[in-house]
Amino acid sequence: MASRTNPPQRDQRERDIVVYGATGFVGRLLVDHLAAHAPDGARIALGGRSRERLERLRESLTGAARDWPVVVADAADPDELGELARSTRVVATTVGPYARYGLPLAKACAGAGTHYADLTGEVLYVRDVIDACHETATRTGARLVTACGFDSVPSDLGVLMLHRQAQADGAGGLGDTTLLVTRMRGGVSGGTVDSMRAQLEALEADPSRRRTVLDPFALSPDRSAEGDDSAEGDVVRPYRDVLTGRWAAPFVMAPFNTRIVRRSNALLAHAYGPRFHYREAMGLGTDLRARATALAVTAVLGVAMAAMSNPLTRPLADRLAPAPGQGPDEQARANGRFRMEVRTVTDAGRRYVAIVAAHGDPGYAATAVMLGESALCLAFERAEHGGGVLTPAVAMGAALVDRLRAQGFTMSVAPE
Repeated sequence: MASRTNPPQRDQRERDIVVYGATGFVGRLLVDHLAAHAPDGARIALGGRSRERLERLRESLTGAARDWPVVVADAADPDELGELARSTRVVATTVGPYARYGLPLAKACAGAGTHYADLTGEVLYVRDVIDACHETATRTGARLVTACGFDSVPSDLGVLMLHRQAQADGAGGLGDTTLLVTRMRGGVSGGTVDSMRAQLEALEADPSRRRTVLDPFALSPDRSAEGDDSAEGDVVRPYRDVLTGRWAAPFVMAPFNTRIVRRSNALLAHAYGPRFHYREAMGLGTDLRARATALAVTAVLGVAMAAMSNPLTRPLADRLAPAPGQGPDEQARANGRFRMEVRTVTDAGRRYVAIVAAHGDPGYAATAVMLGESALCLAFERAEHGGGVLTPAVAMGAALVDRLRAQGFTMSVAPE
């Protein structure tokens, strides 16, 4: 890991990291994290479309960050985005919904050989980036890493840790693997809601893409290389988890996170094993009250999704949901937390559990740390993989695990 006292090695580009969307709510949190944790000598710039807002943000910073340059580029201007990408080694972008604003920047980074990290939770967007950019990024060496926040770093790294521990112990491949969210406290992100809205609008414009959204292997590089998808369906109703006895309910992020984890497995030549199957759910208690809660959670999620999906009721849902760019105050962000438990039974019949947990609102405080450390990892750590449209586990792997541990995250794996 790069220290804060030794300037990192770098190539001839003008900058190491550009934070694109720096003046947004999450963008400002990311800027604050980098200002506090980037190594001394790191060349960081603030990017966005408004010079006035960028300069106002810079004036509010302290220390070396007050001298960070600003880079003006419109998300719809390929020439400006190309110039931005060629000037830096890494772009970390918080400008969403990515389906509306993200693809031109991803293309610019792929063509320039510039590493890229975002916070998307949109299956269709990641599929579009793969189709438009993977071949170019593989050729140029750019690592385009989607889903570098609460979507989907805990899921992706949790399964990777299980795999590596099982391999080290000679326990064989992973079998049925389940992530249970056992604790989550935090506000609903306006950006996340806007991303859901953008994906629904994309489905209305092209209903044929619904097949992609529903496909559990939608993000896999070679769909024909995947097995039967009957064991990979998303959790849609309450059930009792066999290994823990907990009642479980659908987890709203599972239809995205699970696709990222399966893409990681495929990019690693299906290293997780031929019997690897993966799902995610909300893990509750073991008593009848937990069962009732699981039923209630399922009903609320169903009503919310129905309201968002119906053009007639969507305006009402929009009024009730937080607006993009809004978020909880500092105290609420600090009081948030999450804990995820990922369990598996290996081919040798051995049981393992990985724990990924952190303090801080998952969608804001913790996400800013995850994206910030991803950007630093891409800029200053030795690559574990060549270029392409990658996942956090494939692009950064153990280096990101170590960085998050250093930031106070629990990242553990042990036999059960």
